[in-house]
Amino acid sequence: MDLVKGASVVISAGGGGAGRVIAETFANAGARVSVCDVDGGALDALSAANPAIAVTRMDASDEAQVDAFFTAAEARGGGVDVVVNNVGIAGPTAAIEAISLADWEASLRVNLTSHFLFARRAIPGMKARGKGLIVNISSGSAKTGLPLRLPYVVSKGAVLSMTMNMARELGPSGIRVNAILPGAIRGERIQRVVDAKAEALGVSPAEYERTMLRYISLRTMVEPEDIAAMALFLASGAGARISGQMIGVDGNAEYEE
Repeated sequence: MDLVKGASVVISAGGGGAGRVIAETFANAGARVSVCDVDGGALDALSAANPAIAVTRMDASDEAQVDAFFTAAEARGGGVDVVVNNVGIAGPTAAIEAISLADWEASLRVNLTSHFLFARRAIPGMKARGKGLIVNISSGSAKTGLPLRLPYVVSKGAVLSMTMNMARELGPSGIRVNAILPGAIRGERIQRVVDAKAEALGVSPAEYERTMLRYISLRTMVEPEDIAAMALFLASGAGARISGQMIGVDGNAEYEE
């Protein structure tokens, strides 16, 4: 069951970072790709470099906007075959007692509710065709825990439960659901996270990064291309029997502090 060449693929937060690399990887493999993002500048840059990729500026946690996005994707490329739920925010870096309710709710809305909305919108069409793939991007932190990042870790942990339950429910309909658990993905976003965590701990960013890598067996961050390659593999015929799996692409992250 190859869901790559000629397939309709939608990707949330696909304007930059790993999302853009995932979008370009699928497009280069022959898929018809639609992405959304809140960053209009990133979408403009993606579209200029890859005119065949359809772009939409929108909030992936807004129900009406999600529906309109899928309607447009279906009009361009037929039924959606692959959903990559890539959208996510870092949330606050703070002690539990200092986290505001607004920050807590925003983390859950963006990191979890968006995934539900995208999956819910795609599932009826996938069921009708008897095939489909949903890839949820979680985080290695969902397994290790990460002090001072409670809303982020809780939201990403909930993505794992969502993945497991969806895989069980949807498997009889031919729909596969998996989660990718990235480690620290090299780029601007992780640098912002490193800077914030270093400030919270009272150490330099370089010192915190050395500490972070010390607990990764391969002693390295991962590249956006690593995440894209795994998503493409899951959509390929080689991944046709893989469902309900939590797949770490993190160099074996053992612990975080």
